Amino acid sequence: MIRHIVFFTAGTDGNIEAIRRGLQKLTGIPHAQHLEIAVNRKTDPNSKEVDVVVYGEFADDAALAAYKAHEIYAESIRQVKPLRELRFAVDYDQTQALTSPDD
Repeated sequence: MIRHIVFFTAGTDGNIEAIRRGLQKLTGIPHAQHLEIAVNRKTDPNSKEVDVVVYGEFADDAALAAYKAHEIYAESIRQVKPLRELRFAVDYDQTQALTSPDD
């Protein structure tokens, strides 16, 4: 399984909800096994920079590529890109992740 995590910072606080709504469109793309769009609660005292997060799970690289090639993905990016300041993305193979002290 491929996990896809993207963090967004808003140019202004007023953009946070607009970014969340623009990214919510991504949930209409059928290639994800699971997809969440959420606003950061900012409860960690050492890190409050991230405003919105996308978390997705995909069966494999082909499913993730199909998701990113979908027309809804392009539409969402067109809407969100002018509103966001920074974007950080991570895609990793869950089977390669360390999950215990002995891995």
